[in-house]
Amino acid sequence: MAPSTEPGPDAPAPITAALVAELSARGMTVAVAESLTGGLVTAELVRPAGASAVVNGSVVAYATQLKHTLLGVDAELLEREGPVHPEVAEQMARNVRAILAVDGSPASIGIATTGVAGPDPQAGHPVGTVYLGLSIGDDTVSKRLELAGTRDEIRARTVSEAVAWLSGTIRSVAARE
Repeated sequence: MAPSTEPGPDAPAPITAALVAELSARGMTVAVAESLTGGLVTAELVRPAGASAVVNGSVVAYATQLKHTLLGVDAELLEREGPVHPEVAEQMARNVRAILAVDGSPASIGIATTGVAGPDPQAGHPVGTVYLGLSIGDDTVSKRLELAGTRDEIRARTVSEAVAWLSGTIRSVAARE
């Protein structure tokens, strides 16, 4: 029987290992703000060796109010739109960079997840509605995902999408230099 080429359950995905290596080579750091993924993005980012040099940390703000009190998301925005909104994801990503500063230096990049994993819709948003936020330099953007599957599948797919988006962003930065 030939050995498997798939990573084992404790091995990082190749894209994650490459991402951590690229961040390290560039001297960049990342801070994570998570809601529906409950720490899974951070868990994936810290799997490769060398992650401690690039991952500042994370804030899991599962309760809506914590998005305001811990992450500084505008309270009026949360009241008006709820937590499943592109601007909420953007504010989470932007603000976590400063919140998780190390020795006074904000993280180079902030990435955030917010959305509805299910099993039920939330505030008029169907299950699988997810927003990612990404903040790097002076730019902060969001990305909407419409995912299908079980709660666990939606959360896992959100992690994959977040890591892939972060990886693609770093490649774009490298290409411009």
